[in-house]
Amino acid sequence: MHLKNVKIMATPKKMFSEKKVLDADQIIALYMDFVLTSDQKPKSIYSFCKANQMDEADFYVHFGSFEGVKQTIWVKFFENAHTIIIKDIAYPTYTNKNKLLTLYYTLFEVLTLNRSYVLYSLKENKEGLKNLRDLTQFRTHFKKFIQTIIEANPDAGFAKLDKITKPVFSEGAYLQFLFILKFWLEDVSPSFEKTDIVIEKSVNTVVDLLDTKPLENLIDFGKFLWKERRM
Repeated sequence: MHLKNVKIMATPKKMFSEKKVLDADQIIALYMDFVLTSDQKPKSIYSFCKANQMDEADFYVHFGSFEGVKQTIWVKFFENAHTIIIKDIAYPTYTNKNKLLTLYYTLFEVLTLNRSYVLYSLKENKEGLKNLRDLTQFRTHFKKFIQTIIEANPDAGFAKLDKITKPVFSEGAYLQFLFILKFWLEDVSPSFEKTDIVIEKSVNTVVDLLDTKPLENLIDFGKFLWKERRM
């Protein structure tokens, strides 16, 4: 009886050892591949783990749900952009305007590399970009980075932002990102060159608003957007 019990216990132990033990990045890669291949999210965590020969408990070590996976993917997009930015040894010497431009340009380079997934992610959302749950943690990281820019180099325009207006400005920068994101989603120009124009004009407008010289740039930016909407 004792030997029989040992034999019964040996089988699941062997099966468990054959399953993959994956880290968070590997799980994310498998999830992105699944949704892009099937154009839908997995039916359940159990079926997802079984299909990828991993133990369900290992999934929960890193994520509590697929919602956690989706939010982490967007955080990874931001972290990848941030890593690229800080590798530039000249970055700390940039003006706040150039830091904002660098942030937006780099973010959209990262998003372009993952455009198929971004399109899928945003297609799932039915309530508009402002209410997109996948970007909840991304929004936190983004706003924190904007406030870091302001505090690191409070130049003429940014020095006007006090403790109350800094969070307002960071929220405005996030809304600006969403505006550019929406434009990028619909941009069919080669290498998304029109999105680059929108980034430059929108950042110029925001910075000049802080310098109380907004009219010329607002008119220029408005003309560009009006032209693009009519094309």
